[in-house]
Amino acid sequence: MSNNVLDVKNLYMNYETIDGLVSAVQDVSFKIKKGQSFGLVGESGCGKTSVAMSLMKLQSDNGFIDSGEILIDGKDVVPLSEKELRKVRWKDISIVFQGAMNAWNPVIKVGEQIREALREHYPDNSKEQNYDKMSSLFNLVGLESSVLERYPHELSGGMKQRAVIALALSCDPKLIIADEPTTALDVVIQDQILNELKSIQDKLGLSILYISHDISVIAEMTENMAVMYAGRIIEMGPTKEIFKKPLHSYTRLLLESTPSVVGKKKKLDSMDGEPPSLMGEIDGCSFSPRCPKPSNKCKSRSIEMGLIEKNRGHWVDQCCVHCG
Repeated sequence: MSNNVLDVKNLYMNYETIDGLVSAVQDVSFKIKKGQSFGLVGESGCGKTSVAMSLMKLQSDNGFIDSGEILIDGKDVVPLSEKELRKVRWKDISIVFQGAMNAWNPVIKVGEQIREALREHYPDNSKEQNYDKMSSLFNLVGLESSVLERYPHELSGGMKQRAVIALALSCDPKLIIADEPTTALDVVIQDQILNELKSIQDKLGLSILYISHDISVIAEMTENMAVMYAGRIIEMGPTKEIFKKPLHSYTRLLLESTPSVVGKKKKLDSMDGEPPSLMGEIDGCSFSPRCPKPSNKCKSRSIEMGLIEKNRGHWVDQCCVHCG
């Protein structure tokens, strides 16, 4: 039996717009083992959240999975109907949505919103059992059970985020997607939330997929990671190894533009240019216009794309092997 709680294979996901088709996710593949933390990092618009929504099958109305497989505990969820998906969401895979401020219905008490998920997956539970479950979860994330009787607007940003984590844990999922879990929180609360997620993972043996534009969060929270650019994974491997010896020019630039509180002070490098439009197909290397030292093949857009394994478990887009 596979040790992977998630296995994404050759995922393609698009959006239909009035201007044409946007290829948001292109040939994305990665695996997450049971109990493992995995990070997806990249600039805004690179496709990270589109991957997350695809895993939950919660794309917007104009979004659709074109091809690929999403295996959760060995079962492909791509062909499942909405009725079948309701048995998978929150129970097998759940999500801490980006921006807890907007994750709650403002006119329904927090406890009732969590109770709705419990009723869906545990229909035989009594009210007392559900209340005990919610109280236990709130205690786990550092909230008093009295918060269950409050409306979302009565909670601080940090309390809302903790309550969202409790919601994600409510049906005992195997995998949680943490999509920008510290957005709009001050640095002290950010640190508290990340520490609590790590503690919860250790206690429950969860797998967590962290999605962030903040590479320092990925460094702190994950064992393995993938770097996304223009809808594709361009580097993937053990987090420590990628930070120690990045192979792709884009990854190096991301790291060089991130401030550090240890070591010698250094001038931060910036990255010129902008990511390409994902409208239509991109020929060759999508990063070549921003690459500091593109090869002639990259500049001519005649190079073949695709990940190759350079070191054990460390993959990089083969186009970057030819660059300086």
